[in-house]
Amino acid sequence: MKLISFKQSFIAFGVLLALASCDTDEKLEVKGDGVVLEQDFYRNETEAYSGLVAAYDKLGKYAGAMENAPLLFLNSASDDFYAGGGGAGDQPGLQVASNYSITPTNIPPAIWADYYKGVARCNIMVVKLPGIPMDETKKARFMAEVKALRAYYYFDLVRMFKNIPLILTPLTKEEIPLVMQAAPADVYAQIEKDLNEAIPNLPMTLPANELGRLTKGAATALLGKVYLYDNKKTEAAAQLALVNGTPGGTSSFGYKLMEDFAELWDKKHEFNSESILEISYSDKSNADWGNFERGDDEGNVAAQLMGIRDYHRTEVGIAALLPDYINGWGFCVVSTQLVTAMQGDPRFASTIINTGVLRGNTSIPLDKPDPTRLITYTDSYNETGYHFIKYAPVNDDIKAANPFLNFGINTYVIRLADTYLLEAEALGGTGARAQALLDAVRDRVGLAPVPVSLNAIYEERRLELAGEGHRWFDLVRTGQAAAKLAFKGFTANKNEVFPIPYSEFNNTKMVQNQNY
Repeated sequence: MKLISFKQSFIAFGVLLALASCDTDEKLEVKGDGVVLEQDFYRNETEAYSGLVAAYDKLGKYAGAMENAPLLFLNSASDDFYAGGGGAGDQPGLQVASNYSITPTNIPPAIWADYYKGVARCNIMVVKLPGIPMDETKKARFMAEVKALRAYYYFDLVRMFKNIPLILTPLTKEEIPLVMQAAPADVYAQIEKDLNEAIPNLPMTLPANELGRLTKGAATALLGKVYLYDNKKTEAAAQLALVNGTPGGTSSFGYKLMEDFAELWDKKHEFNSESILEISYSDKSNADWGNFERGDDEGNVAAQLMGIRDYHRTEVGIAALLPDYINGWGFCVVSTQLVTAMQGDPRFASTIINTGVLRGNTSIPLDKPDPTRLITYTDSYNETGYHFIKYAPVNDDIKAANPFLNFGINTYVIRLADTYLLEAEALGGTGARAQALLDAVRDRVGLAPVPVSLNAIYEERRLELAGEGHRWFDLVRTGQAAAKLAFKGFTANKNEVFPIPYSEFNNTKMVQNQNY
């Protein structure tokens, strides 16, 4: 499997884990060392580190995959985007999320499986670490990281699928047929337990060669978010206040809103003061179409999928200094609903490109001059004339031999503007601190204050965090999904959760989610 890149120097050891979701009796292919059984691995600190890297690995699937990339899948399911692509059959897993024709047999099964592979790797480390002879302080940190990772994987699983197995130790083949789902309340309790146990042993800051690993601040922010989803608003507000500090200032963790919103999407500003949990992608891997399905990728594949199809700047466009975006595959077409919501907002220019206007008068043939034609491109499926550009790569960034699988464009999982607005929500959308948190997010982009309320906070989250994978969760959490997603075919009391992939029911006692 691919290794997560904690910058380039933090890939000292690689482990290829061919683990099934819940099966530990597997082989581990250790690069350079041949093949060993998992039961004979984890003998020393070097091998513990390899296991830690493997536990982090599945974080990269967030944007490092195709139809099974959660970022693409969740954006497609929201009211801010259509799946897009080349047609109704292009990346079908995204299409069925976009139009709510999703079923147990057409949901991309890897979305579920990748998270459970991450859980399985964490579970192995939780069991093996105590017996490994190594520095005790480092061992405690490794244990904290895998517990926080397990919490992250389970948090996404319970939010997407609700009724999930809670597996905390490696399973034998004999135990797999006994697997049952846990109550969501029990899953949340375990997530909170893991994070509370992890936080004391995580570092406050990271050296440059470890960027991408978990810190106290990241785990605290995640815990605050988990508490909010678990309807523990007082606890959520307390944890998020630790992360946020004084609104607009620098928190005790060192977090501070970036002054320029546009710089959040500039590769020069990776791991900036606003970044709390960020996934690092690399353009240095050897991924190509021959090994991609095996997971030998390190790049941000979603950036390629979300790029504009056949994008090309005309001479007029070059003169106008339009960005030289790569030719993408046209997924995550921006909805007219999001365009309307963002009209006049200063964040529009860093979020959406109005391709429909930039290509000029479409009645004039391409071989004829048109001074209003700055670009040419091919329509996506469900084309609206608007495309998403926060993570859009430009040709100047291309360094890899096969750039389509190797874009070194990081993605945020949690950033400070997110936690500001989460805390304001946890405070009930009222009071001086909630107002100050909302004001700080708006002031950063030059917007005047508006009276704080839950609706104002929800709308600000939509505009601030558009395309970052939060919108679908926000709509479900706040009870808005049925109304906001009706135009896509969303069915109340069904589509608030996704169906469990049919392939996961083999030899288990699991039951399918309601109405699927």
